[in-house]
Amino acid sequence: MSAIDDLTGELAKLPGIGRKTALRLTYHLLKQPPEQGRRLADALRTLSDKIRPCSRCFNLTEEELCVICRDPRRDPAMICVVEEAADIGAIERAGEYRGHYHVLGGRLSPLDGVTPDDLNISQLIRRIEAGGIREVILATNPSLEGEATALYVQRQLSSFELSVTRIARGLPVGGDLEYADGVTIAQALSARRAM
Repeated sequence: MSAIDDLTGELAKLPGIGRKTALRLTYHLLKQPPEQGRRLADALRTLSDKIRPCSRCFNLTEEELCVICRDPRRDPAMICVVEEAADIGAIERAGEYRGHYHVLGGRLSPLDGVTPDDLNISQLIRRIEAGGIREVILATNPSLEGEATALYVQRQLSSFELSVTRIARGLPVGGDLEYADGVTIAQALSARRAM
């Protein structure tokens, strides 16, 4: 296998990148000065070496705790549960939420072999058991798997003295938070409902 095939194969593994686009990107990179390719390789290496999950919420960070968990102005009594770290950026762009987050690291998907043990649900329960949480907002994607995940988490939290809410509809079924606009997310957060 050639170096061109190797890079094309790796780029094709990225979301939204098919084999043709990957090949086009590979040839684009080959036309650039060698130092640009080295900078890209260094950036990728640095990314994988320095970025890790926050020890509290599982957001991506270079520190022990992410910038949101370290921010004293945020409300520690509210936790917004999301599927992936990218969903935090989508919610933050809306500018309406000032609490903390918890990243599940995916969503329940029995067909893909993703079970509750594969997600950061037990860590969420430990955070709640530590006390001080008054509301958990379930902001999983409005897909079948996202709804099933929200329902499962809600059932796991039913024995705790806290409010468990779900972001309101307004996001299209089958859509991802990462691609939703800020107004839609803001409306969904402000119109969340009890589960």
